[in-house]
Amino acid sequence: MANDHLWKVAQEAEERINELAATSHPLGVDVGTSKIVAARRQGKELQTASQLNAFIPVPYSKFTEKTLTQNAISYYKDGDELVIFGTATEHFANMFNAEFRRPMADGLLNSKERLGWPVIEAILQMMIPKARAKDEVLAFSVPAASDGRNSALTYHEATFRGYFQSLGYNAIAINEGLAVIFAELESENFTGIGISCGGGMCNVALSFLSIPSILFSIAKGGDFIDQAVGTVVNEHATRVKMMKEESLDLSKAPKDKLEKALHIYYQDLVEELVGSLRRAISRAEKLPKADRPLPIVLAGGTAKPKGFREMFERTLRAEPMPIEVSEVKLAADPLTATARGALIAAMYEK
Repeated sequence: MANDHLWKVAQEAEERINELAATSHPLGVDVGTSKIVAARRQGKELQTASQLNAFIPVPYSKFTEKTLTQNAISYYKDGDELVIFGTATEHFANMFNAEFRRPMADGLLNSKERLGWPVIEAILQMMIPKARAKDEVLAFSVPAASDGRNSALTYHEATFRGYFQSLGYNAIAINEGLAVIFAELESENFTGIGISCGGGMCNVALSFLSIPSILFSIAKGGDFIDQAVGTVVNEHATRVKMMKEESLDLSKAPKDKLEKALHIYYQDLVEELVGSLRRAISRAEKLPKADRPLPIVLAGGTAKPKGFREMFERTLRAEPMPIEVSEVKLAADPLTATARGALIAAMYEK
């Protein structure tokens, strides 16, 4: 009977989503440290687009500017520099053996980066059109507050909300981990644990019937791994990132010093993440009682390397958890899960 009820709820959710897709144009936006991803439904089709949330300045010259324009590379002029931003940044940084810069750090706007907001605004201008109708809904991801950063999160969320509102949207914020649950656990009646492993941090949400009971983050993610590995192998973090994304397999023994370092720092991140999850559940007050074990779904670019899910599950099962876990699975598309979940939140808000 319980399974029949869950199936009915999931079916009704899907019907509601299809109905809303035909009558409105909501948007879901994952505002990530590493990438900005947007998701929209067109009929029954889901469309996503992404841009690297990074930039690199190069000296201005008319020749360089002409070359960038001819090659359709995104840039803008800032004094005596050309600021290359978005997906093309990684190629330029690797070509010049230089570090690209981030407009965000640890999941929030980077207060130490002068060009941070101008770059993000330029990226969003490429990706997010003005609202087609009054109060069209846009849901954007925000992290859970980490220790001592509540005021920074307030500023971060208000800045993005104000920008999206200036485009005519009814802008709502959704927690990043909860968005993963919305995207991946519809068949479980939006009940389970969603973990978004991003560039700046890892965000965790535990939800019952779409209502979050636990929200927290740890200030470690893909950028932490890249920088730590780069330091010990004397390599630029940008190049470490590219090597990691191209060939890292955590299910196999490392072949060289770089892979060994990647394995070490991935394990370090996973152990802190699992330990934090165990402590958060143990300390939680008035946690609803689940009538069945809960699934865990992993998302985000940092969760994408082969073997990550197995490393996480192995660490999780090494010690008893305060709750039963039914399975650990990887999101269908780890890079777009948060944006897709934000889109579902926007469609239900209409």
